[in-house]
Amino acid sequence: LNIDVDCAAAAITPRTKAILPVHYAGVGCDMDALMALAGEHGLAVLEDAAHAIGASWSGRPLGTFGSLGALSFHETKNATCGEGGALLINDPELVASAEILQEKGTNRSAFFRGEVDKYTWVDVGSSFVMSDINAAFLLAQLEHLDEINAARTAIWDRYMAGFEALEQGGLARRPIVPERADHNGHLFYLLLAEDVDREAAISACKASGVNPVFHYIPLHSSPAGERLGRVSGSLERTDRLSAAVMRLPLWVGMDDAVVDRVIATVSAAVADAATVPAR
Repeated sequence: LNIDVDCAAAAITPRTKAILPVHYAGVGCDMDALMALAGEHGLAVLEDAAHAIGASWSGRPLGTFGSLGALSFHETKNATCGEGGALLINDPELVASAEILQEKGTNRSAFFRGEVDKYTWVDVGSSFVMSDINAAFLLAQLEHLDEINAARTAIWDRYMAGFEALEQGGLARRPIVPERADHNGHLFYLLLAEDVDREAAISACKASGVNPVFHYIPLHSSPAGERLGRVSGSLERTDRLSAAVMRLPLWVGMDDAVVDRVIATVSAAVADAATVPAR
């Protein structure tokens, strides 16, 4: 579900300022190709690595390729402190601006380093400093991040094997992980075939005590996107994939029996919701 480099290249115009790859489900975009494309056109790369803490591309952590990378610590993420996130700054020239934004628009950070004799307001900003309590909660999880990611990846692998028959039957497609991507098991999804009624499948699962979700509405078709956004070219592929994706339950501590129950329930529900029988 990641950005298509060829489509990105075709979309570049003289007004383009940046490329914003989203490492969906913790699976890395092709950062080698994207960085080369950005360099060719003099564009910044801003990585949305909200799903991708601990994941990498060609051995390099996601979020460290572009000028900026964003991590999320929302409660659904692999490491969490309830809300918030982290901005990874890979361009030294952006550090000062980020500090000012973080410190309510002041030069407080420079003051503490002794670079100015007093601090004051120098630009726009807000209060983005994490509390000590949130930081302590997060630190404890970061110390065990490898274990957390390994546990999630084991569940992901069991799902991958369990839904092979559904894919072979032409009713759904499993995730694709490129060879150079080392993912973190953040989430597992299925892309349902066009002749599968997704809402019927989800309803049947919920009736059996399993709770898959449809996930995101594309930004361009959201109320705010329709009111404020501008779209260049067709986003037909995005619309089609959004209508097909179904995300499955996945959490640390989910035992094999529960995973197998989800596989059996979802497989039966998808088959029953198909208007064309499986191959």
